[in-house]
Amino acid sequence: MSRMRVVQVPSPNGPFELVEREIPEPDAGRVRIKVEACGICHSDSFTKEGLWPGIEYPRVPGHEVAGIIDAVGAGVAGWTQGQRVGVGWHGGHCGYCEACRRGDFFACQIALQVPGVNYDGGYADYMIAPAEALALIPEELSAVEAGPLMCAGITTFNSLRHSGAQPGDVVAILGIGGLGHLGVQFAAKMGFKTVAIARGGDKESLARQLGAHHYIDSQAQDVGAELLRLGGAKVILATVTNGKAMSAALGGLGINGKLIVLGAADEPLEVPALLLITGRRSVTGWYSGTSIDSQDTLSFSVLTGVRSMTEVFPLERVTEAYERMMSGKARFRVVLTTGQ
Repeated sequence: MSRMRVVQVPSPNGPFELVEREIPEPDAGRVRIKVEACGICHSDSFTKEGLWPGIEYPRVPGHEVAGIIDAVGAGVAGWTQGQRVGVGWHGGHCGYCEACRRGDFFACQIALQVPGVNYDGGYADYMIAPAEALALIPEELSAVEAGPLMCAGITTFNSLRHSGAQPGDVVAILGIGGLGHLGVQFAAKMGFKTVAIARGGDKESLARQLGAHHYIDSQAQDVGAELLRLGGAKVILATVTNGKAMSAALGGLGINGKLIVLGAADEPLEVPALLLITGRRSVTGWYSGTSIDSQDTLSFSVLTGVRSMTEVFPLERVTEAYERMMSGKARFRVVLTTGQ
């Protein structure tokens, strides 16, 4: 029987284990993917640290997957062996609840299937995925380039395109990290007057290289005042995990402006009620998207040249790679490769 390598977490807070398993066969409605690359996302800590209820261990993490369909299960339509595909955070859904029947997969939270959480993910040579979770990867993107776009990419792209902002509007990206460096690129390519906000003047050069028209140093400048000086932000995309930084930016929202929260902050946001009322301003969050949203993200990235900045590690160096990502020192995403 053919064997494959997987990196599994044996128990909550357990160490990564590189082990061998038999290569599985896909059941009906599923495909087997030969994994070429898999991004490491901060959300993988849900599995590593046991933060998501109901995870069955051992579990293989990974939901920024790029690879090639290796085998197709019964009843799968539209997908064939040899196609290049990606799998992201939305790795399938139940198909039975009322939300699924009306096509509102965002509302199908209870039955949402997340790779690396509800079933084994992409830290492996092969993985099994539901057909509805697949996104077609354009030939112009390598597996390493595509992997991070399956979560970090779709989250920033999808939130911006549904934000209500129009070309020429002021759109601010709060934080230039794993999410933010993609957010700046997408915002600029969508035609927004893009403002990058980060701590320290040393990040300005990078921000402008990514496409930012303006840069605000949150350590040296009043973020809200600077945004108002530019006309007020239609959208502030908060990619940081700092509630105080988000609260400090709220004053820069223009009339009908919107703060979209992508980063999960530990502390609560402080939102003055009068600020919301007087300018019809709002605070909202955004979830990544479905497989077709991932495919749109990949296609837009090809057309406009948006790319993730990545550090690449082989599968066997997973512990080092994970710690690099979680420390915040990575520039800016970390990708595992299998050598397949």
